[in-house]
Amino acid sequence: MVLEATMIVVDNSESSRNGDYVPSRFEAQADAVNLIFQAKTQANPESSVGLMSMGGSGPEVLTTLTTEPGKILDGLHRTKIRGSSHISTGINIAALALKHRQNKSQRQRIIVFTCSPIAEDEKAMIKLAKRIKKNNISVDFIAFGDLEHDTTKKLDAFNENVRGGDGSHLAIIPPGPNLLSDSIITTPILAGEGMVGGAGAGGAGAEGGGEGGGNQFEFGVDPSMDPELALALRMSFEEEKARQEKEKKEREAQEGKSDLEGIPEGDEKQPLLDKAGEPSGSGSGSGSGSKDADGDKKDDDADKMDTA
Repeated sequence: MVLEATMIVVDNSESSRNGDYVPSRFEAQADAVNLIFQAKTQANPESSVGLMSMGGSGPEVLTTLTTEPGKILDGLHRTKIRGSSHISTGINIAALALKHRQNKSQRQRIIVFTCSPIAEDEKAMIKLAKRIKKNNISVDFIAFGDLEHDTTKKLDAFNENVRGGDGSHLAIIPPGPNLLSDSIITTPILAGEGMVGGAGAGGAGAEGGGEGGGNQFEFGVDPSMDPELALALRMSFEEEKARQEKEKKEREAQEGKSDLEGIPEGDEKQPLLDKAGEPSGSGSGSGSGSKDADGDKKDDDADKMDTA
């Protein structure tokens, strides 16, 4: 099992307020951060995870490298959404935090969430990637949201120049019905952490989607190994499913209401009883028939009187 020290950089810029991910981009990141922490510490109990933000006036280290999930959650809780992202400075500070890790045998990795435009130009990103690679640090990017072509181009250039033996991955996740954390499970970022294809599965197992001994457990998590994570994923799935069903019912109700609007209603001014005291009915045919019947009856009565 890989022994790693991982710094997670979250995007807390104003772009993270967007609601194209349930319930918002930042909340989706928080759920994914918890998933990554569980995956890293589950793969190796001696692996440590730190947390920092890159929005606002500048990047901020929220939690130093730790094995305690409570500290990560506390750091997320203290994070405020503001300003724009500083991706280059954030990666440099994360690399500095990894340099001061206590266990020097841990491999160094940075996982960056980004959902906002990148201010740095492509040349600056390539230069940064080469410097990070020289320090034997792997960098994974999780890019999500409606990204511009210029942003994805810069991320591709960075990934091509930072890629090394330990692997640096770029996952671009467009908005969709799935939760962000569920989409990350299927990427190579967590392929070696026992989250995809069971323990020891490689990148091919992640791309194969569970074929030939792939994903043996629901959501890629063994409930016997980590029941809390399996329950959290199950609850997230059920909440998303309930939300989709609610939207479907509301849509069907709206469509049914529009259909009913086309059905003509009866004349509210029509009396309930006709002049003879009989029900007037809703059709003209029955009403005329009643009058004929009434007329015939009156003629019969008249004949009887004449006979008498």
